[in-house]
Amino acid sequence: MRLNKYIALSTGLSRRAADDAIYRNRVTVNGGTPSVGQQIGDGDSVTLDGAAITPPVNTLTVILNKPVGYVCSREGQGNRTLYDLLPPELAILKPVGRLDKDSSGLILLTNDGALAQELTHPKYQKTKVYQVKLDKPLAPLHRQMIIDHGISLPDGVSKLQLDRTREGNDLAWNVTMHEGRNRQIRRTFSALGYEVTSLHRTVFGSYQLGNLASGEYRKI
Repeated sequence: MRLNKYIALSTGLSRRAADDAIYRNRVTVNGGTPSVGQQIGDGDSVTLDGAAITPPVNTLTVILNKPVGYVCSREGQGNRTLYDLLPPELAILKPVGRLDKDSSGLILLTNDGALAQELTHPKYQKTKVYQVKLDKPLAPLHRQMIIDHGISLPDGVSKLQLDRTREGNDLAWNVTMHEGRNRQIRRTFSALGYEVTSLHRTVFGSYQLGNLASGEYRKI
């Protein structure tokens, strides 16, 4: 595999950060200076900052109940990140998809590239369910527009399934979708004059949050 992928799998760094480490001569392959696109074989020895690195043999995936206020990136740029909630040995895991800073709920982190591809590629259309609260009651006409025809957004039409929650009012809804465009739910309601005051993901594909407490994780 390419060197930057090897480094990313071994350390949790992004491939761009891995390329930067290579450019800065922080990486050696078999004791020498490698090229950025170098291929790594089974018998090669790779070090980063003088320490030997190797990709994990076993895959690992965890479910994390992300609290509001945390970002799903490694470099938080002053914000708290998912990795502040995980022990150091899980720092090699990468988030599958994203939840924005103001959203909470189920986020998967894994070192299984095949699983990440299956969950995020549009052709697989994995079901995602969110508990959403609005700043004012949703008008019946707007509900039908979202369900039946969808709402036109700059990146395409957004159709969502809306079901009432146990609260039984027009502020709280269970929202089901099969795609994952950036802030799609918030933008859909905003286009009709509503603000999403709370967005909490409970289901992603076959994975469910269950009774996992906010800020806690479990291995799967």
